[in-house]
Amino acid sequence: MGVKVRMEGLTLTVADVKRSIDYYTNQLGFLLEWDAAPQFALLRIGGPDGGTLGLLHWGVARKEGALEMNAMQARAIHVELSTDDLDALYAELLAKGVRIDVPPHDEPWERSMTAFDPDGYSVEFAQGRRGRQ
Repeated sequence: MGVKVRMEGLTLTVADVKRSIDYYTNQLGFLLEWDAAPQFALLRIGGPDGGTLGLLHWGVARKEGALEMNAMQARAIHVELSTDDLDALYAELLAKGVRIDVPPHDEPWERSMTAFDPDGYSVEFAQGRRGRQ
């Protein structure tokens, strides 16, 4: 591909935008950039140069042809975030009362942990294994 393309963000379809804003801002520490609840919100991850996470209400998504998912389908949606110190982030999130559903563990390619958001989407935090074979 000759034209440069960047990943700006991802939008999740949610049952309650305000509830999701609360989870992602107050628990995970993301920045609320635009609040158009109850239909939509935009969060910033990783500071001003970071990516975005959109929260779109199911009522709006249905108008565009989206079908609601069951819990197992939602779990298959996997938001991947990275950090340089997973264990420190784990301690910080636990201190804030965040439920971590899969605690830090090692995989051959990374060290990671997972929390499930209020709609059941997987939110993975990972610390890569750069330089390891």
